[in-house]
Amino acid sequence: MRLTPMRYKNFTWPHNPEIYSVEYRRQVAAHKVPFGRCVLQDLGCTYRVLRGEGVFAGENAYRQFRELAEVFQEGGPGLLVHPVWQSERVYFVELRVEERPLPDYVRYSFTFWEDWSGYSGGLTESNDGGTASWTGGWTEADTEEAAGTLYTVRKGDTLWGIAKQYDVTLASLIAANPQIKNPNLIYPGDRVRLP
Repeated sequence: MRLTPMRYKNFTWPHNPEIYSVEYRRQVAAHKVPFGRCVLQDLGCTYRVLRGEGVFAGENAYRQFRELAEVFQEGGPGLLVHPVWQSERVYFVELRVEERPLPDYVRYSFTFWEDWSGYSGGLTESNDGGTASWTGGWTEADTEEAAGTLYTVRKGDTLWGIAKQYDVTLASLIAANPQIKNPNLIYPGDRVRLP
């Protein structure tokens, strides 16, 4: 199976990095109580850390690394689109050369931090009473709605899942729906245009 290339802002990887990791974080506070004990308080999940390693090889290897370094220097958050991870609004926080670069070979690593600080129009509250998770299952009504090129989001839907169900790329689905400011925040009742 061939995966689509990873991209961030205006940089598209010529081939996907070799290693990926996703680190989930939870904030926990410790409060001291009498007699040397403590009580832990769960403050909830915080940002995810997305890491990877890869190589640029061939006569353009160092030029490709410099182009990635220029994107790193831009600063500010951007959309990271990856064929395995969900699309995320992230900050590019680390870029390293992992060994002495050669003219035709550069091994590098990178780190992105997920950004939940708000998106263009800000975050909106969802009153669906549940958490977003993939529940699977598609009905005949979903297929009929697709014929009209619009899909109504249901509880648990993700853009990735919708793209997979209707055999379109996630990138084309995101491009066809500029009204969706953050591809990771869709809510039941939202209308998604299929490319």
